Amino acid sequence: MITSPDNQHLKTIRKLADRRWRDKLDLFAAEGEDLVEAAEAASLEPEVLLVAGEDVEPALLDEVSALGSGTRVIGVYRRRFSEPGGELSVYLHGVHDPGNVGTVIRTAHALADGPVVLGPGCADPYAPKAVRASMGSLFARPPARAGFEELRGTRVALDAHAEQPLGQAPLPAVVCLGGEREGLPAEALAAADVRARIPLRGDGPESLNVAAAAAISLHRMADRG
Repeated sequence: MITSPDNQHLKTIRKLADRRWRDKLDLFAAEGEDLVEAAEAASLEPEVLLVAGEDVEPALLDEVSALGSGTRVIGVYRRRFSEPGGELSVYLHGVHDPGNVGTVIRTAHALADGPVVLGPGCADPYAPKAVRASMGSLFARPPARAGFEELRGTRVALDAHAEQPLGQAPLPAVVCLGGEREGLPAEALAAADVRARIPLRGDGPESLNVAAAAAISLHRMADRG
């Protein structure tokens, strides 16, 4: 039973709250029984697994929790990345909110057969907020990393100013989204095979949250019945 806050495992978990340490150690932490079970279902072995009351004093585990309300279990895992591919996938550029990145990973796992491809300027998919928002999909479908020019298939760029509404582009296809404020960069829009928009009500907001836009786009692209 760990009884000291100076324990090496606890020190490692504290470090993993910082992206620089996640990059250096190539590890990340997942908190909560549901995420640990998702890792087990994906046949991933933890580097460290601490259960409150069994391996560590509960108060000490609470102190290193990133959830704010404490946790019963924390697992430390090796980071994994996929290769881009699949009949339908998502590309994100400049999506800074880790919660949005994690939510899109979960959405793509539900609606597409390819991974979420992370381009420049995206939040770390292994940040605590992203891991939690993925609800375990991060383990089942690890993200990929690539630039826009490396994508294969029909590159469908979401652009609020496009004249063409989102339709059913030829597969394989990659739905490409930028951050809520900036959208996709001009060079990506110019190089896209299709530029399309999601029609919105005239009296509504000007744009959608990127995770909502990804869900609508993937559902539209996947529904070919």
